[in-house]
Amino acid sequence: MELLSPAGSMEAVTAAVQNGADAVYFGYGDFNARRGAKNFTQEEAAAAVSYCHLRGCRVNLTLNTLLTDRELPAAAEVAAHASGIGVDAVIVQDLGVVRMLRQSVPDLPIHGSTQMSVHSLDGVKQCADLGMTRVVLGRELSRDQIAYICQHSPIEIEVFGHGALCMCWSGQCFFSSIIGGRSGNRGMCAQPCRLNYGWNGKADEYPLSLKDLSMAGHLKELAEMGVACLKLEGRMKRPEYVAIVTGIYAKALKEGREPTPQEMVILEQTFSRQGFTDGYFTGQKGPEMFGTRQEEKEPRELYAQARATYESGENRTEPVQMFALIQAGNPAQVAVQDGQGRVARVKGPVPEDARNVPLTREKVEGQLQRTGGTPFCCEKVIAKVDDGLSLPLSALNDLRRRALEDLARQRQELPQRRREPFQPGVRYDNPKPPPAFTLSLRTAAQASGELLKLKPALLYLPAGEGAAHPDAVERCRQAGVPVAAVLPRICTDGELPQLEKELLTLRELGVDEALAGTWGGVRRAARLGFRVRGDYSLGVTNSQTMKELKRLGLISATVSFEMKFPQIRDLSKTIPTEFIAYGRLPLMITENCIIHNHSGRHTCGNVNLLTDRKGERFPVVKAWGCRNEILNAKKVFLADKQKDWQKLGLWGARLMFTTENALECVQVLERYLNQGKYQPNDFTRGLYYRDVE
Repeated sequence: MELLSPAGSMEAVTAAVQNGADAVYFGYGDFNARRGAKNFTQEEAAAAVSYCHLRGCRVNLTLNTLLTDRELPAAAEVAAHASGIGVDAVIVQDLGVVRMLRQSVPDLPIHGSTQMSVHSLDGVKQCADLGMTRVVLGRELSRDQIAYICQHSPIEIEVFGHGALCMCWSGQCFFSSIIGGRSGNRGMCAQPCRLNYGWNGKADEYPLSLKDLSMAGHLKELAEMGVACLKLEGRMKRPEYVAIVTGIYAKALKEGREPTPQEMVILEQTFSRQGFTDGYFTGQKGPEMFGTRQEEKEPRELYAQARATYESGENRTEPVQMFALIQAGNPAQVAVQDGQGRVARVKGPVPEDARNVPLTREKVEGQLQRTGGTPFCCEKVIAKVDDGLSLPLSALNDLRRRALEDLARQRQELPQRRREPFQPGVRYDNPKPPPAFTLSLRTAAQASGELLKLKPALLYLPAGEGAAHPDAVERCRQAGVPVAAVLPRICTDGELPQLEKELLTLRELGVDEALAGTWGGVRRAARLGFRVRGDYSLGVTNSQTMKELKRLGLISATVSFEMKFPQIRDLSKTIPTEFIAYGRLPLMITENCIIHNHSGRHTCGNVNLLTDRKGERFPVVKAWGCRNEILNAKKVFLADKQKDWQKLGLWGARLMFTTENALECVQVLERYLNQGKYQPNDFTRGLYYRDVE
């Protein structure tokens, strides 16, 4: 099982490598999910790759943010440079970036980021179909879920082993962008989950701040499952942290054991939030998974010891074998071979007849073993030395030095990879008609006869609601309003039978379209025979993603609500496109039930209000599978701004109903149809007019 370590600086690269990392990951440029880290210049990145490869360590580049059309050409240049300097793989979130990479650097392996929200076998297989060789699973999965995916996966599986846990499923969090204009999907998360919140109008708890993850105690189990890579989180952390955490996990993996109690104490001293948790893996979700960072003294002595591991020469060496052939009348020969089979051969002077003390095999072997000051350690020497010959020790030293230098050059050789120009391709003209209105409901009770009389173009209904209320689906059919089933954003393999049952019930009721917001959902809906529409949580922010959705057979797409109107206008709309024109935007979808954590009861049927330190109240509603969805305190309202969005080339304007009752749903649609005067008490324009970092 590969150990993958974070690196936010060249010093952190050194710290990771010298402490036993099998691979490191870092970003450079503006297209990675830790834009706040120091990151690298192109020259530093090339030096880092060379440094790592010399020492047998692989390098992954993070290109794992959502990009706009204007950013893709620059990202293609970054990818081309990364491929040219020998980066071993690139980690991505954006489907448009995947398309760009396949076109411009087809030989560079692609890994699916945890930001892709992959949490099921369908999601993994979808990534494999897209040409990825590895995918990072969501951190919320249990041991059984991971084992099942590993058992059936056609590509490598990577899981997080240590570090910070996001409260929201990665790739599904919009809290930071909607509240503060800093998008986690763009690498600028402000971590609002670490702040204080509460209930009943008081922000006196930390219900969204999870302890750091530690898979110590489960390393052997993960390896036996078939997990290919254990990932350590921490590109924003200091090099000493990287050195300590990498060293402990590397030693444990190498020795086939778990970290010791003493090592766990060291990990906690290095960084923790009131300890660690493995609650998702063990299925023990609840309040004990939560904690906050406590102000403590810096462990200076511990950090000093950590710095010594990467500041005092080579702490990590690669094993090699040396060979020597010393024969009368022929130039002396020395060769060196590394563990991957590379061989470097050099020749020196012809040995002379010995006048005093002849050269011995033991003397040659002893001299060739002296690899100090290099990244190599000599495990074995095989020497054949004829009797009665003499060769200066300086000549042997020179042979050894030149052989190792040549081997080092081979290990740092750049791969021969293709590079093609990035071609955005044909641009589709925007459709001229104004968008039709689509509605998404949370409950079947919202689908009143009055609402259906207003003839929305399409009604989205959660699969579970539609299956449980066939009368509502029939009412829509009789009113001439088509229905599409909404797939839950999170559905693990163990929950799949329930979802498939619901979807098949809807098929029997005549529903043949489905709205999917994750890649697993896209594949799942298509497999069950539905015509698939793409939801906002697929992260559509560029035209390449649109083209890829068309290639995958989707019949429509929903643009990300993190885009501004001009960006939406400029998208090449290869398939009908809609946007969220009204509603409470989702901030988080959480695996932990924060309502139950607080009260010990499941009161999800009610609307629970989470209060922040400024007094804003965020509705917390039940999501499919006993999860929570945290909604924005304010509703997006754009009924009075129709001239701004009716000419963007959109097929649909979606009114997203969540906490509204049936009457409010009618009033909102009437207002958007210019038939009423409804306006929310408190509303926002969303991010459509704001720059999002």
